Amino acid sequence: QVQLVESGGDVVQPGGSLNLSCVTSGLIFDYYSIGWFRQAPGKGREAVSCISNVDSSTYYVDSVKGRFTVSRDDAKSTAYLQMNRLNPEDAAVYYCAADLGPTLCSDDGMDYWGKGTLVTVSS
Repeated sequence: QVQLVESGGDVVQPGGSLNLSCVTSGLIFDYYSIGWFRQAPGKGREAVSCISNVDSSTYYVDSVKGRFTVSRDDAKSTAYLQMNRLNPEDAAVYYCAADLGPTLCSDDGMDYWGKGTLVTVSS
């Protein structure tokens, strides 16, 4: 049974940082690219960042470039999203997802999803 479990969501002030983790089980982690997506209340789900299983190449949506960093530790079957200089527009439920092989970082192409972790940015 494949499981993806996100953690690290919290309440943080504007300008603060969080590090999200996505622990996976039941799949061969290094066969999968990992994506981070988010959904704010009343909005559609948005691809935030992805990291390839092939060469660890990365994708970031423009709004987070220079502030967020995605990484993976294949030995731990875990992916991370380091988020710095958070602003209220970053508040959302953050999901990790796994895509077999290289990914287009599109939510309709992902094979497995976690249940999400809530990030709140508020003073």
